[in-house]
Amino acid sequence: MLESIQHTTAYIKSRIGDFAPEAGIILGTGLGGLVTEIEVEKQLMYSNIPDFPISTLEFHSGKLIFGKLNGVKVVAMQGRLHYYEGYTMQQITFPVRVMKMLGIKTLFVSNASGSLNPAFKKGDLMVIADHINLQHHNPLVGRNEEELGPRFPDMSQPYKRDLINKALEIASANNIICHKGVYVAVTGPNLETLAEYKYLRIIGGDAVGMSTVPEVIVANHMGLPVFAISVLTDEGFNETLEPVSVEEILAVAYKAEPQMTLILKELIAGF
Repeated sequence: MLESIQHTTAYIKSRIGDFAPEAGIILGTGLGGLVTEIEVEKQLMYSNIPDFPISTLEFHSGKLIFGKLNGVKVVAMQGRLHYYEGYTMQQITFPVRVMKMLGIKTLFVSNASGSLNPAFKKGDLMVIADHINLQHHNPLVGRNEEELGPRFPDMSQPYKRDLINKALEIASANNIICHKGVYVAVTGPNLETLAEYKYLRIIGGDAVGMSTVPEVIVANHMGLPVFAISVLTDEGFNETLEPVSVEEILAVAYKAEPQMTLILKELIAGF
């Protein structure tokens, strides 16, 4: 794996020259609009990058975007990878390892998720303070590469507390409804049953989704600070569960995206 990471990183560096990104950004489902705020200097299609997995979802464009966001050099993944697409956990998290090798100092992650907390409504934002991993596999299973990180990485602070506090301050100053909570990661791709939503709430979850945690585990393995934020696109806490479609989820994500973008822009500018 290390050889593959080095090969991919070398190729990307040959295409971006002396551009050195300071922050990495992973844009979740329906949340690719932040790219319009970036002063783009270079774009690379996943399909043209050696060993780089390709997103199979029609609403994930599959590009690495290099440019400046509020004066900060960034690399953004426009289109993330999911376990339910059939990739291994190592493939899903491969881009995070490459971004770290490119020089990023902090990873910023966004996603769309379902609310489990009755106080967190559809269309609200939630800064992730902690997570519960219910996905079947862990990206660190297998031989450990000491050059990448320790065999047993600490996870006492998977999400950077000062970034969490700053994001909540930005939200408050801009009258944005933004909660702090626990994200539960499941494999998907089906949405949850009513009984499953109740179970996930009982074990401590405030929101549920199908991404983010593998990338966060790998970032922590490599000593990379993480900030993550969710757009809550549907509600799983009602006694009668209403059917929800991907189109409805995307519509809510698109509507809430400008608020999430504002928080990320200001957070990255001050980091």
